[in-house]
Amino acid sequence: MTYGDDATVRRILKDTGDTWAVVGLSTNTARAAYGVARVLQRAGKRVVPVHPHAETVLGEQGYATLAEIPFQVDVVDVFVNSSLAGAVADQAVEAGAKAVWFQLGVVDEPAYARTRAAGLDMVMDKCPAIELPLL
Repeated sequence: MTYGDDATVRRILKDTGDTWAVVGLSTNTARAAYGVARVLQRAGKRVVPVHPHAETVLGEQGYATLAEIPFQVDVVDVFVNSSLAGAVADQAVEAGAKAVWFQLGVVDEPAYARTRAAGLDMVMDKCPAIELPLL
């Protein structure tokens, strides 16, 4: 099943805003989150790391949770296990994000339904680094 049609993908990548919280982003350059965050930065997005260690990554101050970010986040990009992703989506709604993006392999259908019902755009089981060049 597809979770996020082409119009939603385009809207999130082009029109939703340029501040992306990347949940699971750390200084580990071998992790997919690091590579995707670099692609997002090159596309003009501000990448905000969200990780329990709250490390500075790619020149941006990290935060341990979404709730600790002291400014508006437009998109929450989720690089955590599917079993944890639903809670992150709920936190994104509480934080006032405009959209949630679950990365490849991150699937939580009830979280998708809750997030969409709350009025946010959502994409699930896709990667913005793959989708950006297709625009």
